[in-house]
Amino acid sequence: MARARKPPAAPLAAPERDLRQLLLRTDASLLDAMRVIDREGIELAFAADAKGRVVGTLSDGDVRRAILRGTPLDAPAVGKAMNPKFTSLGPKAGRAEALDLMRSLGISVIPVLDSDKQLIGLHLLYELIGAAPKPNAAVIMCGGKGTRLRPLTYDIPKPMLPVAGRPILERLVLQLVGSGVRDIFLAINYLGDVIEEHFGDGRRFGCSIRYLREKKALGTAGALSLLPKDAKKHAVLVTNGDIVTEFDVSALLRFHAQGGFGLTCALKPFQSEVPFGVADVNGDELVGMREKPREQHLVNAGIYLIEPAALSLVPKDREFTMPELIEAAMKRWKVGAFQLSGEWIDVGRHETLKQARGH
Repeated sequence: MARARKPPAAPLAAPERDLRQLLLRTDASLLDAMRVIDREGIELAFAADAKGRVVGTLSDGDVRRAILRGTPLDAPAVGKAMNPKFTSLGPKAGRAEALDLMRSLGISVIPVLDSDKQLIGLHLLYELIGAAPKPNAAVIMCGGKGTRLRPLTYDIPKPMLPVAGRPILERLVLQLVGSGVRDIFLAINYLGDVIEEHFGDGRRFGCSIRYLREKKALGTAGALSLLPKDAKKHAVLVTNGDIVTEFDVSALLRFHAQGGFGLTCALKPFQSEVPFGVADVNGDELVGMREKPREQHLVNAGIYLIEPAALSLVPKDREFTMPELIEAAMKRWKVGAFQLSGEWIDVGRHETLKQARGH
């Protein structure tokens, strides 16, 4: 009954996919289950109660074992054949947690359930590590000393600090790999040997990892001058190594290409509250008073897409910052402003590290 199937053309959690098509009532037949498994192409169906709450999973193997026990194909047997002790994740779990579970349990599909056990999405192994490879290289900046996070960073480089049991940098690498970016450079300086020892050549993470070794501190953009020619055939994705985020790499690439930008800077909405009453004044006259107003700004998210021509603006062997590169690029080309959606935390201070760790 089981046979090889091609992965579906789009992730099953995409808006156009109706997840209800994966659900079966517990009184459905084995034949109904076979049809769902065959049609949806993920080797799994989900048994649900009368309120739509997922109570079990049903695989090809579960159906086959039920048949071998003598259960008729048209019998209402899904409730008896299903696996009630299945693995699931909540909506806040990310790629890293899903991939860890899949590797440890040897499974390729994990349902995402809300607090009422309703099916709201899926983590698929082929989606996490098997996205179509992209030609773009990525650079993750990892060379900073993380002085604001001392004493935590005396022996551990800031990007290697753990969040939910996994180094921040490893989360970034896995996200890039899951998005199809397989050629990754890590720009290292302070405690760079710790990073090299952990990542090696990248094979165990499903990618190629090379290192841009700064002999001296080169600033937030200077390490880009160390990129080899083979990495600069397409726009290069550059990200800080101290951010916890789940940004859409494909959306950023599309935005950049469609806008014809020489450089694109990712921005994140940020709200701040003035802790005092703010006076509105016209000359010597007070015309209004606003109590502790909240202001929203777009702040630099530390994620960039840079064309090869713009990379050539980075001088060799001297400190150079990303604001300097952006300013130089704006004099020659259009510079894109891509607004990020979803999670983003800059883990550069003790309070934001605690926030990322859920404290």
